[in-house]
Amino acid sequence: MAKTIIFFILIALVIVFVIQNTQVVEFRFLAWKVSMSRALMFLGTFFMGIAVGWLSRRLRQKGA
Repeated sequence: MAKTIIFFILIALVIVFVIQNTQVVEFRFLAWKVSMSRALMFLGTFFMGIAVGWLSRRLRQKGA
């Protein structure tokens, strides 16, 4: 029961975050120029961080 309540609270927070960050921002990296929602940029950065952390942990476990 507690997990379900926490899940719905987190979903509500994500929805509020997305609604408040709908402005389009432009970012540049080397020769690329991309315009996207600020919320999508934050989520993309978050998921890339998770992937890098997961990969680095995986590589450390294989090397040990």
